[in-house]
Amino acid sequence: AVGEVKRFHQHLCTVRVLDPACGTGNFLYVTLEHMKRLEGEVLTALEDFGEQQRELIEVDPHQLLGLEVNPRAAAIADLVLWIGHLQWHFRTRGAAQPQEPVLRKFHNIENRDAVLAYDDVEAVNDESGEPVTRWDGRTTKPHPVTGEPVPDETARVPILRYTNPRKAEWQAADYIIGNPPFIGNSRMRDALGDGYVEALRRTYDGVPESSDYVMYWWERAAQVVREGQARRFGLIATNSLRQTFNRRVIERHLSAEKPLSLIFVIPDHPWADTSNGAAVRISMTVGEAGEKEGTLGNVVSEARGDADGLSVELVERRGKIFADLTIGANVASAVPLKANETLSNRGVVLHGAGFIVTGEEATRLGLGRLAGLEKHIRNYCNGRDLTGISRGVMVIDLFGLTAEEVRIRFPEVYQWVVERVKPERDHNNRPSRRENWWIFGEPISTFRPALAGLQRYIATVETSKHRFFVFLDEDILPDNKLVNIALDDAFYVGVLSSRIHVTWALAAGSTLEDRPVYVKTTCFDTFPFPDATDEQKRRISELGEALDAHRKRQQAQHPRLTITEMYNVLASLRAGAPLSERERVIHEQGLVSVLRGLHDDLDKAVCDAYGWEHGISDEEILLRLVALNQERAAEERGGLVRWLRPAYQHPRGTAQGSLDIKDEQATKAVAGSKAKSRFPSNLAEQARAVRAALAAHSGVVTPAQLAKSFQRARVERVEELLQTLVLLGQARQVEEGKYAA
Repeated sequence: AVGEVKRFHQHLCTVRVLDPACGTGNFLYVTLEHMKRLEGEVLTALEDFGEQQRELIEVDPHQLLGLEVNPRAAAIADLVLWIGHLQWHFRTRGAAQPQEPVLRKFHNIENRDAVLAYDDVEAVNDESGEPVTRWDGRTTKPHPVTGEPVPDETARVPILRYTNPRKAEWQAADYIIGNPPFIGNSRMRDALGDGYVEALRRTYDGVPESSDYVMYWWERAAQVVREGQARRFGLIATNSLRQTFNRRVIERHLSAEKPLSLIFVIPDHPWADTSNGAAVRISMTVGEAGEKEGTLGNVVSEARGDADGLSVELVERRGKIFADLTIGANVASAVPLKANETLSNRGVVLHGAGFIVTGEEATRLGLGRLAGLEKHIRNYCNGRDLTGISRGVMVIDLFGLTAEEVRIRFPEVYQWVVERVKPERDHNNRPSRRENWWIFGEPISTFRPALAGLQRYIATVETSKHRFFVFLDEDILPDNKLVNIALDDAFYVGVLSSRIHVTWALAAGSTLEDRPVYVKTTCFDTFPFPDATDEQKRRISELGEALDAHRKRQQAQHPRLTITEMYNVLASLRAGAPLSERERVIHEQGLVSVLRGLHDDLDKAVCDAYGWEHGISDEEILLRLVALNQERAAEERGGLVRWLRPAYQHPRGTAQGSLDIKDEQATKAVAGSKAKSRFPSNLAEQARAVRAALAAHSGVVTPAQLAKSFQRARVERVEELLQTLVLLGQARQVEEGKYAA
């Protein structure tokens, strides 16, 4: 027994732990404390056996490794570990002097970038040798006419180029831990610079460009563990780890030939961001090589604890943990169905608040006076307009017009946009947005044909506490915070509003902080609708119409009543909680018990359409929907597609028309067999080449995939060209980051 304990102690003194984003060493300090406690247990066990440690070995800071880009933080981390080691020594050994030298320099905290290595950073110069700069993205000045803040063109930062970028090497370690930077994809360019972000994305092919910064640490740690260079990794990230683009990184490692397994996960946990004190939601993931089950901890309650902390209660489950950080039905394995494609899209992304006008401003700009302007100044709706009280604003939509046409036909509108939109667009990083400054940044050009001919369409708020679906009139232009579905049949609004689909959406979507996010690619595109009889469709349609009419009627009668308030009270009713005085008012104004009855009837009707029993559990719903998704996908591979809107999606076929799958696969095979061509240097030739490559793919493609068709084609450049082709009507943006001919 003594020999066994001593062997364990020798092993403990050789274990190496790496934090590749160590900051000032907090996580490494805590690790040292835990390892010293283990060592204390070892020494106590030896004393109980009548033995004493005679070997001059002990757990010390040389076992703790770190990477930190901030030189001051790296120096502090090194010192923190030695201070912690000495404190432990004096707490446990009294006045006994530590070994000399008291402080030793192991160089185990390295001051360098943890994810990107490069030879040099140099300024990008123009043809005359002058540095190329851009607006710093922050500094503004008042516009000389409107007085509104616009970019200050004198506030410039240089464009940098990183030479020979490559993945950074990590020190050899047994375990990898850390809390990498919380920088979202949308903030990376401002926080890290264009040159760095472009070099990073070129270097990591396996990380989608829409992924957050933390995923580059996750990717590297997973690769190291799968290759057997470390035993486990445990990382903290934001709870956006479950979002679509982030979890694609996880899925690739979990489904690899030599797979990774998640052996401990907490997908959503409260956290305090030490950089600004803000309360955020985080995820914790521990990965190990091989096919293994794991422990999933879900937070069921949070309460204020001692000092500044929270007392958090977890419920744990054992089983196979999937890429969406769940156990049970593998919802993340569901694939998009052709039956649902081209019908849903997020709304427009303005990239210019100056496009938004009030009704009075629209009248001054010529609405009602200038012929045709009613097609270009439209009612506008964003997420808060649906969940809260509508602002009643309009938006200038000049899609389909050239700048010259706008100036000639609508001069007041032209001047308005020149003064309120163009100054900001002049500093946009994307050439297509700078050059087409009078058009929205994302005008949903490919989705507009789907809305043509419809008097209404279905919309839901992308990020919302409650998942509900409404009909919007065709004259309303949706904001990008709405997910829109080009279907006008109340049968579909009924199915989508049912518990069946809401359960699927909560599992298949993602979260922002503590609010569910409806991701159209995973929530709608993968969802298998029921193969209902005519009578079942009629019943669901009636209930869908009644649900939509009920909410709109009560809001019209009580203009300050919001849908969020109605569904908050509905949640209280379902939980059996007593209503407050304010909730009782909302209950009466919204007739929430009637709303509850409509939803209950709808849930039963949709269950009947699927042929399922009423009161089915959420887990069973997910298991059956995953199986149905796989069944429908198999049908589609065989050529049978259950189109949701055949007149638009498959105009030459039928509702369950055939699709020439073999021809499609053959076209892709021919396209994939072609040798890579050199990417042209001339802009016009680049556009033609990208358009031809897009047509050759004969399907949906990402900029990264298209860039691989050429030698030395930058993904960012290909994406800019694709967006320009979309604006010219020569390409379609099927969804964010995906294009088709």
